Amino acid sequence: MLTLVRHGQSEANARGVMCGRSDPPLTETGRRQARALAAGLPRPTRLVSSPLVRARETAALFGTDVECDARWTEMDYGDLDGQPMTALDGDAWRAWQSDPEHVPAGGESLVAVRARVAAACTELAAEAATGEVVVVSHVSPMKAAISWALGVGIEIAWRMYLVDAAVCRIDTSGSVPMLLAVNDEGPLHVGTVQPA
Repeated sequence: MLTLVRHGQSEANARGVMCGRSDPPLTETGRRQARALAAGLPRPTRLVSSPLVRARETAALFGTDVECDARWTEMDYGDLDGQPMTALDGDAWRAWQSDPEHVPAGGESLVAVRARVAAACTELAAEAATGEVVVVSHVSPMKAAISWALGVGIEIAWRMYLVDAAVCRIDTSGSVPMLLAVNDEGPLHVGTVQPA
């Protein structure tokens, strides 16, 4: 199984701003989510993480060796990093949504994210077919992995929403990848102690 895990909540997520290559740590809620994910998911035979702190903090709680792979890093939002979505005027927003090759100033296109993530998924597919491969990443790379699994273009990214600490599962044991779960929050409720 190829299990994709979005990192726990960071301060930027809590504020609702675009958080690409900026590197805030997890909030206390995010650490609680990460502990629940580690307790609720099967022990990975291979654990891969984005090199960004919020992903590495989440992965570290799985209690096994973590391999960092920059292909799983969040999309580079360029000048928009740290800005609310409202920072985009109507024309800029339409351009981004209508053209997957659109590059925000100083940033990266969705097509570029899809290319690097598809290569990473292809490399992990055979191992995931017989083991538990867990990848701790971010919203845009996870959407790219879902588009890879479905065999469709990255333009579907705008039709998906992933929650903090989302779990998505892709079965790679067949002739084509099969998407089994999106936004599975079940692992967040296993072995957790609710705050007082």
